[in-house]
Amino acid sequence: MKAVHFTIPFVCAFLLMCQPVPLTQRSQLNLIPESQLLPLSSDEYQSMLNEMEVVTGTREAAMVKRVGRRIKSAVADYMAEIGYEERLEDYEWEFNLIEDSAINAFAMPGGKVGVFTGMMPVAETETGLAVVMAHEIAHVIAQHGNERMSQALLVQLGGAALSVALAERPAETRRLFLAAYGLGSQLGVLLPYSRLHESEADRLGLIFMAKAGYNPREAVDFWQRMEEASEGGAPPAFLSTHPTHQQRIENLREQMPEALEYYREATEAPPTD
Repeated sequence: MKAVHFTIPFVCAFLLMCQPVPLTQRSQLNLIPESQLLPLSSDEYQSMLNEMEVVTGTREAAMVKRVGRRIKSAVADYMAEIGYEERLEDYEWEFNLIEDSAINAFAMPGGKVGVFTGMMPVAETETGLAVVMAHEIAHVIAQHGNERMSQALLVQLGGAALSVALAERPAETRRLFLAAYGLGSQLGVLLPYSRLHESEADRLGLIFMAKAGYNPREAVDFWQRMEEASEGGAPPAFLSTHPTHQQRIENLREQMPEALEYYREATEAPPTD
């Protein structure tokens, strides 16, 4: 195998593109400036809404927007507390229920969130819905999609800047974007989140839902229902990019004391055993 050599300026630039993940402080590679990523996200989100049926005027549609607003407020408070509030400056949040039988939900940069109607029976309650929405938003806040797309740009497009990739190979770049944010299955591209990403999103998601006043204990029940939904047939679309296993349940239980502290602060509930 031919050795690959990097110049000192390249390595220095590479290191400057690494940023810490909120909460965990893990260093991650983010090649794509938010100033370029947010317009792409907004365009793709609007394109999806134009192509699919957005549900309005129903109890479930109102629930999606209500949960979204509460989690949005919790995220803003949390990011301000840890000194990362600048990451949300250009966010223009949207929360929509989309008519589709797939058991799926997603979040894109800039706070663009969608929940498919097929997810609602698995969510069951408003708190169950908060679990999945907080988890998806956590992936965005942790910039997992940027990290995954940056890696794909390096491997598949030779590290091309997003603006160059969009100009020269727009279709392929769009596929990379959708795959990076868990929406590539409609294009025949599956890109599961790593266990590390899932663990970070689980932990942040628990904090976000707890700060929003939703009981984080119900996260365990939600993921168990997701496992049950995959039995006896093809797994839900959501699980094709969000692999679940018993280890996740164990991790959630280990992370629960931290989340419950935020929940008690949000609800002023007395400590419980």
